[in-house]
Amino acid sequence: MNELIMGTATVSLTTLFATIGPLDVSVVYAALTAGEAPKRKRQMAIRGSIIAAVILVLFALLGEFLLAGLGISLAALRTGGGILLLLIGIDMVFARSSGSTSTTDEEELEAMSKLDISVFPLATPLIAGPGAMGAVVLLMANTEGELILQATVIASILAMVLLTLVLLFVSTKIQQVVGVTGMHVVSRIFGVLLSALAVQFIFDGIAASGLIS
Repeated sequence: MNELIMGTATVSLTTLFATIGPLDVSVVYAALTAGEAPKRKRQMAIRGSIIAAVILVLFALLGEFLLAGLGISLAALRTGGGILLLLIGIDMVFARSSGSTSTTDEEELEAMSKLDISVFPLATPLIAGPGAMGAVVLLMANTEGELILQATVIASILAMVLLTLVLLFVSTKIQQVVGVTGMHVVSRIFGVLLSALAVQFIFDGIAASGLIS
């Protein structure tokens, strides 16, 4: 059981790190709050992180019930979710911006004119974006009802949001130290890992569907 918990934690943290992208979020946040006072930046970071955590946990707890109500099977969820994560992983490997893990150009322009960006675009779609929402539903579905594994996924969500919050606090320094090249290196590494995990999800979904005997 311990190995199963560790495996679930590893997959969850890796997937969430890739789909949330704490480094990317921190750099975008630094750009959007360049003229803000440090105290206000911290307040928006805390508020945005709490809202994002609530959104992701709600999706984790209720997502599978919603899908069941729509008649979507676990096999279809694994396959469809795997395809979505694979597309995100490919974008990360080639260092391309994706609307599923970041803001679009139009969203960023709108955010620049807002006085408080804690809800939009920080909480969503920067932290709790479509990719992260889909990932948590898929991760919870893969626990197959095991409470300890579900708790592990929830803990991974909270840990990744906490890491993101810490990086938001030092976002300006990260932007100066890491730079664009450093971010792309990290993004590509996790993009490869996410792509491999996504393909495994697709394989598991196809096997569970009964299409291939």
